[in-house]
Amino acid sequence: MNHKVRRPTLQDVADKVGASKMTVSRYLREPQQVAEATAKKIAVAMEELGYIHNRVPDMLANAKSRAIGVLLPSMSNQVFSSVVRGIESVSGPAGLHALYGHYGYSMEREEQQIEQLLSFHVDGLILSETQHTDRTLRMLETAAIPVLEVMELPEHPIDLAVGLNHAVAAKEMVGLMIGKGRRRIAYLAARLDHRTRQREAGYLAALAGAGLTPVLIHTDQPSSFTLGGQLLRDALQAAPDLDGIFCTNDDIAAGALLACQALGLCVPEQISVAGFNALDIGHALAPQLASVITPREAIGRVAAERLIGRMEGKIYPDKVLDMSYEIFLGQSL
Repeated sequence: MNHKVRRPTLQDVADKVGASKMTVSRYLREPQQVAEATAKKIAVAMEELGYIHNRVPDMLANAKSRAIGVLLPSMSNQVFSSVVRGIESVSGPAGLHALYGHYGYSMEREEQQIEQLLSFHVDGLILSETQHTDRTLRMLETAAIPVLEVMELPEHPIDLAVGLNHAVAAKEMVGLMIGKGRRRIAYLAARLDHRTRQREAGYLAALAGAGLTPVLIHTDQPSSFTLGGQLLRDALQAAPDLDGIFCTNDDIAAGALLACQALGLCVPEQISVAGFNALDIGHALAPQLASVITPREAIGRVAAERLIGRMEGKIYPDKVLDMSYEIFLGQSL
C-alpha cells in the first residue's frame, strides 16, 4: 500500500518553536516584524522540518502571487541569458519569483504560454516580443496586470516597453562599412523573426542612401556558426564580387568570418564582416568581430524595475524607453 508522505505544516513549525501560528505566518510575510531571537528559531525549525511555504492562502486572500512571468523566445540563446541576469538582479531582492517559459519565436506558442502563466495568477509579465495574436491581447486586457515588452520600441506598447532601435543600429553599422569603401554588401538573415526584419530595414536604408544594390540571403533556420558559413558561401555564389557581409547576429557573423578564412578571403582586407549583439565569441576571433553592442542586461534590469513600479501603481509618462546601443568596431571592418 502506498502511503502519502505528510508535508510539514505551519502548525508543526509553531509547535517546534513554541510560538503561535500567527507569529510564524508573520515571519513568512515580514521577517523584520518578528523578534530577532524568535525569527532565528523559526528559520532553524523550518530547515529541520523541511517546511515549504504554501502560498495559495496568501494568493486567495490578497489576489497576489508575488510571482512574475517571463517569456523568452529561446532558453539557449546567449542574448536572453543576459536579459534574465538583469531581471533577476531586481526581482530576487524584491522578493519576487520569476516563472519562465519559452515560445520558439512562435506567436501561437507565446499565446499558449501566456495563458499558462496567467493561470498561476502572476502579478506581471515580461514579454520578449512586440507582435502578438489577437487572443493574446484579449487575455492580457482581461488580466489587467502590468506588461513589459523588451528588446524593441513598439509604436503602440501593450503597457510599457524597454529596448532599442534595431533598424537605426543596423543602418549605422552598414553605413560604417560603406564609409570604408565597401560597395557590394550582403545581409545574412536567419530565423526571419521581427528583429531580423528590423535590422534588414536598416541595412536596406543604408544601401539606398548610397545608391547600392542589396544582396539578401535569407533562411528560416535557427542561427548557428555552421549556418553562417553556409550563408556566406550562398552570398558569394549570388555575388562573386562581394566585399562586405552584415549579419543579423554574431553567431551568423562568426561562422561567416571563419568561412571566409577557410576560403582564403582575408578579413578585412578583401571582405568586411559585421554582426549584431556583441557576444563573447566575437572578441575571441582573430580579427575581432565588429558588432552592435546591445544593452541586454540593462534592458532586463530596467524592465524589472518598471514592472515592479507598475505593480505598485506607479505611472510612467515615457511608455517606451530607448536604451540605445554602441558600435564595437573590432578589427573586421
